[in-house]
Amino acid sequence: MKIPATVITGFLGAGKTSLIRHLLETARGRRLALVINEFGELGIDREMITGCGIEGCAEGDIIELANGCICCTVAEDFLPTMEILIERPDPPDHIVIETSGLALPKPLVKAFNWPEIRSRVTVDGVVAVIDAPAVASGQFAADPQAVDSERRADTALDHDSPLEEVFTDQLRCADLVVLNKTDLVTPDDLASVLGEVAREIDPAVRVIPAVNGVVDALAVLGLEAAAEDGIEARPSHHDGEDHDHDDFESRVVTLGPVADPAALEERIRALAASHPILRVKGFVHVTGKEMRHVVQAVGSRVQRYYDRPWRDGEERQSNLVVIGLKGVDWSAVTSGLGA
Repeated sequence: MKIPATVITGFLGAGKTSLIRHLLETARGRRLALVINEFGELGIDREMITGCGIEGCAEGDIIELANGCICCTVAEDFLPTMEILIERPDPPDHIVIETSGLALPKPLVKAFNWPEIRSRVTVDGVVAVIDAPAVASGQFAADPQAVDSERRADTALDHDSPLEEVFTDQLRCADLVVLNKTDLVTPDDLASVLGEVAREIDPAVRVIPAVNGVVDALAVLGLEAAAEDGIEARPSHHDGEDHDHDDFESRVVTLGPVADPAALEERIRALAASHPILRVKGFVHVTGKEMRHVVQAVGSRVQRYYDRPWRDGEERQSNLVVIGLKGVDWSAVTSGLGA
């Protein structure tokens, strides 16, 4: 019997990690193995999951691939990782793969047709996590007519940007769409977002509204799509092309101890307003605090919280991964963050 694998894709900051954490909490005894990949030099998402304190979330169940999106490094990293998982004496009941927010899911799903793993693993489903307020604001909208009139009148917006292509390719490959952060949009905006999504997905694909990635595991795991069998029929902007990350750049910005995290939040908002920054995430050492402070930002929306105490012997550092479009003024970003 093949081991089912779920590919969780979604744009930067859509809430993929939140969904995975909730899957761990509601797995109902199933042993999940997580394969986590990020575009950046720090294992931020892995740290957020291993620091979550969820019962059964063992660090050995999490395998983090090397830097770069899975579909780019699949020949070097993905196949050996899958072989290690399926050859374990106690193989997992289900494999959950979180792709980078900039990854195209189709090349990854095609990799499941390789002889080494095809007979042992099947793609149970591709789940696309969508950031409802981001789409509502026109940031990743597939159809510029769906955004509000002010943004449609803004000639500075590039509605044919690579970001839109990533967004639509993730939707077109999906077997299930989780429309996340619906609590942050109005009913009218939600209806508009649903229309945007419906234009890109197959009519048979379900769309589930969610807040903070809270979707029961039974709704996500067990789709039985065998997506690898029909992957060529799923359209992509990049069919026949080699995918790379030439349109995006990332840097790790190291700060000293942060005395005022609220002031740091305001600096991040200001930078997002003046520079093409897509994502900021990391951990901060707040002066006088014994707990690690998490910072996550998508554009000008910033979230902050303390997740766990610093461990004995753990170096208390403030490191932020910043992801932006190619050509970002890194000198201005670094100084703007206070480094």
